[in-house]
Amino acid sequence: MNGRYPPGRCSKPFGNCSQGNSEVEPVVVMHNMIMSHAKATEIYRKSYQAKQGGSIGIVVSAYMYEPISDDEVDLQAAKRALAFNVAWFVDPLIHGDYPPEMRQVLGPQLPRFSSEESNQLKHGIDFIGINHYSTFYAKDCIYSQCDKGKHAIEGLVSIGFEKDGIPIGDPQLGMLVFRVVPSGLEKIIDYLKTRYNNKPMFVTENGFSQKDDGTQLVNELLQDDRRVEYHKSYLGSLKNAIRDGADVRGYFVWSFMDNFEWDLGYTIRFGLYYVDYQTLKRIPKLSAKWFRNFLTNNDTHIGQN
Repeated sequence: MNGRYPPGRCSKPFGNCSQGNSEVEPVVVMHNMIMSHAKATEIYRKSYQAKQGGSIGIVVSAYMYEPISDDEVDLQAAKRALAFNVAWFVDPLIHGDYPPEMRQVLGPQLPRFSSEESNQLKHGIDFIGINHYSTFYAKDCIYSQCDKGKHAIEGLVSIGFEKDGIPIGDPQLGMLVFRVVPSGLEKIIDYLKTRYNNKPMFVTENGFSQKDDGTQLVNELLQDDRRVEYHKSYLGSLKNAIRDGADVRGYFVWSFMDNFEWDLGYTIRFGLYYVDYQTLKRIPKLSAKWFRNFLTNNDTHIGQN
């Protein structure tokens, strides 16, 4: 929509690209991706699943969205934000159609599935993968004035991380927009559990970013206490979700080691292992030692929410 990543297509006011249509093309791209997934699932199940015994799923970047107020319009805005950012991917692969919250906003702009396509899509995944890093506030833009989020492709929702000047959570060191809100993991899992009849889930990414602009000392990066506290608190939230009946079958830290992070390159470190990019030497951070002890039951303490 904003043209930040290849192929760099967008239109104003979303971005400044040489060509593209930000209000139309994202919908077309998603439709093609969903149909491609359905075809891949069909091939796998017919030709490989019985022999391999594998499962096939899809991973969604699933932020949690809290209404910025208790007003009904903001409560509905939070539901639309979840539909436009999470259910857009998953609803077709389980229910065979796009979310009704999206149909209501986009109308005929949202493609239709034929009966055959809808049947092909239904039950198109065995599990849901969840990449979760943070939680945002959602504000209605139908009945309220908004600077951003006032377009249909955005769900007529403004997304932010402050309410009355107060952030929703502590910022991560490397990516300030990622706020530490542990309860968000439990809530997004509960949302998926309820909407998709407790389809098996895996937390495929959950992590804490460290800034590395060249001024940090190696010892500072190795002593990553805040990453340890982050995972303790988010695992506590996950524990609550599982105790409440969520069928969550795995949890993966992002990442095993520092790496090249999209267009942020080597300026952000998510790893449990520090990597010297000149020599490629790997050094376990405090978080790696803690996570090893946690996995081997030598340190079973995780945060309470």
